[in-house]
Order: sequence, then C-alpha cells, then structure tokens
Amino acid sequence: MTKTIKLSLVASLFCTATIINANEDLGTITVSSATKSEQSIKDVTSNIDVITATELEEKHITNVSDALNLISGISFTANGGPGSTTSVRLRGFDSKRVLVLIDGIRYNDITGLNGAPFEHLMVTDISKIEIIKGAQSGIWGADASAGVINIITKTPPKGLSGEIDAEFGSFNTRKYGATASYKTNNYYLKLNSQKLKTDGFTSRATKGNDINSYEDDKYENTTSSIKAGVNIDDNNKFDISHTKIDARSEYDKSVTLQNGYEMLTDDSFSNITYENKNAISTTIVQYNKSVFDRENNANGTISEFDGKVNEYGVRTNFSYLNESSFVIVGTDYKDFEHTNTINQKYNNKAVFVTNNNKINNTILTESVRVDHYNKFDNKTTGKIGLKHNFNEDLSLSTNAGTAYNVPTLYNLYSTYGNENLKPETTQSYDISVEYKDLQITYFYNKVKDMIDYDSGISKYGNLDGTTRLKGYEIAYQKNILANTLLNLNYTRNKAIDNDGYQLQRVPKENLKFGVDYYGVTKLHFGLNGEYVGERVEYTYGTHTVSAQTGRYTVMNFVINYDLTKNLKLYGKCDNITNKYYQTVNGYATSPRAYYAGIKVSF
Repeated sequence: MTKTIKLSLVASLFCTATIINANEDLGTITVSSATKSEQSIKDVTSNIDVITATELEEKHITNVSDALNLISGISFTANGGPGSTTSVRLRGFDSKRVLVLIDGIRYNDITGLNGAPFEHLMVTDISKIEIIKGAQSGIWGADASAGVINIITKTPPKGLSGEIDAEFGSFNTRKYGATASYKTNNYYLKLNSQKLKTDGFTSRATKGNDINSYEDDKYENTTSSIKAGVNIDDNNKFDISHTKIDARSEYDKSVTLQNGYEMLTDDSFSNITYENKNAISTTIVQYNKSVFDRENNANGTISEFDGKVNEYGVRTNFSYLNESSFVIVGTDYKDFEHTNTINQKYNNKAVFVTNNNKINNTILTESVRVDHYNKFDNKTTGKIGLKHNFNEDLSLSTNAGTAYNVPTLYNLYSTYGNENLKPETTQSYDISVEYKDLQITYFYNKVKDMIDYDSGISKYGNLDGTTRLKGYEIAYQKNILANTLLNLNYTRNKAIDNDGYQLQRVPKENLKFGVDYYGVTKLHFGLNGEYVGERVEYTYGTHTVSAQTGRYTVMNFVINYDLTKNLKLYGKCDNITNKYYQTVNGYATSPRAYYAGIKVSF
C-alpha cells in the first residue's frame, strides 16, 4: 500500500462513519468490567468497546476471536483453521497479557503459554462482550496488562422461551444450537448447547501451495452451559452458572508430518454468587472455579496438562453524594494449581478499593490494589481515569495505570522453566477525544522484565531492557444515507522490543471497515473486512526477518432475511475474493467459504 493510499484511507475516517452497535442506544448500554460495578458506558473513563448480541447475530460470527477482530486495536493470528491455536493481540500485547473472563470467571489457561484458548471460544448465548483497553491490574490483578475482555452471557426474558439454530457450509461444516429458558419474578433457569463439526482444512502449508494438496484437519466443539437464579426476597438473591467446553482438534507437526496429531480439551467454568442490597450498599460474595484439562496426542505419545483456579471474593459498593458517586472495597483469594508433570501450585491474596465521582460533566475514577503471592513479592498497582463532557457532542478522557503479569507454573517448573522468574511490570497511558461519531485515541505502554523464552540460557527468563507499545486508534461511526450504516476504524501501532526491533506478529497498521444496508424490507446486507499492514516473523532466536505475513485485504459478506418474527434465514461468504494469505508463516487460512443457516425462536 502506497503512502498516498494510506493517507487517503486515514483521511476518509474523518468523513465517513459508523457505530458498531448502531441498533443500540448508547445511553442504554451498561458495562461492569471497568470498575466491577454496573455503569452506563457514557459514565466510564476507561477506553472501552462493547460488542452487543445484535452485532454478533447480524454477522453470524462463529468464534469470539473473529468478533473481537472487529474492534480497533485488536488483531489476531491462528496456527491454521478451526480449533488451531489462536492468539488475540490487544494494542500489540499477546493473549497471555490480556485477562479474559466468562461472566467474570477466568478463562486464561494456567497450564499453557498462550493465555486464553480463543480457538475453542464460540459465539454462543452471548449478551455482550466488553473490551477494556489499557492496564487494569489496579482492579483485576495479574494478567491484565493490556486490558480485560469480559464475555457476558444472556439472562433469559420472563416466561418460557427458546431458540434453535442450524448452519451448514464449506469443509462439510455443521453447526447446531439450542437454548431453553424459563423465568418468573422469583427464579430463572436457562440451558444452552452448541455443537460444531467440520472437516476443516490443513493447518500446515507451505506459503503459496494449494491447501487442497494436504490432508484436512478436523475439528469438533460442544459448548454447553446452565444458568439459574433465585430471588430470596427483594434484597437477596443467589445465581449459579456452569459452562463446559469439550473440543477435539487435529493439527500438523509440519507440512510433511500431517497424520496422528490431535488435542483433546475438556474445560469447565463455574460460579456461585450471592448478592445483598440495602439502602446504602450492595454486597457481592462470589466463588469462581476454572478447570483446564488438555490431552495432546502426538502420534501416540500422550501428554496431559491439567490445572485449576479457585477464586473466592467479596466486595461492597457504597453510594454517596449522588447516584453516580460510589466507592467499592473488596478482597479476594485465588489458588492456582498445575498438576501432571509440574505438580506445583501458588496462591494470591488481595485487597482493593475503587472510588468513582461524577460532578456535573466531569467523571473521576481512582483504583488501587495490593496483591500478595506466596511465590513472588507483593505488588501494588493502581489506575486513575478522568473524563470531561464539554457538551453532548464533545468529550475528552485520559487514563493511566500500572499492571503486572506473573509467570505461569509452566514458566517456572517445566523442562525449560526458571524458578528465578519474577513478574513483569507495565505502565500504561491513553488519551481520547470524542466528537460526535469520531473518536481518536493515543496509547502508550512500557513493559519491564518481560517474560519470554531466552535462547541465551535455553529457558524462560526476564528480558533486559524495556519493551514499548504505542500508537493511535481512529474510529468513526455513523449512519449514512437513509438505510446504510458505515463502520471504519484504523490502528497504527509501533511495538518495539528491548533491542529496538518490531515485535513479531504485530501489524504496524490495521484498517477495518463495514457497510450494512437495511433498505429492503426484512432484508439486511452486510460487508466487512480489514487491511493488515506490515507484519513480520523472525528466525527463531534472532532478529532476522524470516517472513512477511501482512499486506493483504480480506472481505466477508452476509445476508439476513426475516421470514417471520420468529423465523430467520441467512447466508454468508467468508473471504469473498479468495485471498491467499497466512497470519502465521507456514500455517494455512481459509479460502473462499460459503455458509447458510436458520434460526427459530419462540
């Protein structure tokens, strides 16, 4: 892409627009992850994006990583097709530096090295996805250096309701789902299950070769969940939830070794919550449990990776001065365990406080948290945010925070582990100006003692020097014409390691676009895609560029038809230009693919 074209694309952001959730009134959208308290998105100082159920359902996205890729500042890479290892990068930080939650339950896999296993996270029964950018350890603790992604599932409507959906398409893909719920004033119960099966395509391929010349790598995923709640009285209630992800992935060790390799996943995420409300405060007591169970079959050689996280917490929200001023105080305890060959554990105790004030048109938020690990030194982190609304059209906000990432038990005690590792630390800053449908954000992050594999000592280590990730995001959102919605965002990222080299697999620039047309009764047409700029990979252990995996554009198309209020049909085409590209050198991506589906509700 020439400099002239790049400049014109950026300039176009100032004269065209969208809103990713254009069918939603921003005044009605609330978020809970920014302060651990439900707030209107307009009253949050944090740099935050929300993907609603409406957006997900109109685009018929299968995997959460594809949904997140709609957002500015996010990119992703995958080691092949469905079920292959997928890393979502937030402002250049990889997955292990992003805290991912399902209804507040940790989804980061403590038995691995890649953080949250996005490859198995399907879009099913999701109410909204909150993406909070910037250091969030002052609120959430470790592993939130880049930010927090909280996936919030749906609460059922009153009465008896349900949905059934089915999708069929390329690579012999079959997807089936069902939801049933019942809710009264006193209790509710909701069951959901989704099954995905596909023959897929090869995970490994030499760049430029026809992927049909290799054997296919199949993938299966069954995700099921239950949510229930009971209102004891007007002031007290209990809620429980349990999600289970059962997946089987085939993969290739190399382009020549393509048979007999598979990964079995059996993860579960559970929660029990008690809530008490009175005239001046709301208290929440929670227990969360994350269980990770992976079995790798490498042509007959079995390796098991089992781990769990238990979290106990209590917090109280006190209101004062006015309805928008509050202080939250709380404490939590977590224990992390990695069994099998590691057989090690550590624990974490923490106390935290967050204060929020809204006075006239100014919002100020301050958070501080003190964490104690039995394996590491104590950590005190914090965050401060300020937002001022000059009028209905113009606002300015800024946030500064500190964060840290702790080594996993695998980093510490595996064959390549290093018991002398210490947590890495991050300082984060951003400033945003928003005028009508245009938002411009500058961000800056500085990381010290970054944890990575050190080829010099042949084990994991804390790298010398400082890694810096900085850049800007431009998002312009607006309804144009009478029935057309346009969505554009652009990210420029300068991610430099301690030696001054660009971080591999982080694109220098990323332009995303979407156009939705609603001008025909009962029909919706949607086109979306992205341009990925320069993105490099290095020869292992060096800074010698081995591959260029960027500089390409991919587009997707979807059509929705509402046959009746309760019966909807859709079709979609991914990669409509049949673009050949690789997000990771040597790993295949999908060619042009077609899908059709139906959804029935009652």
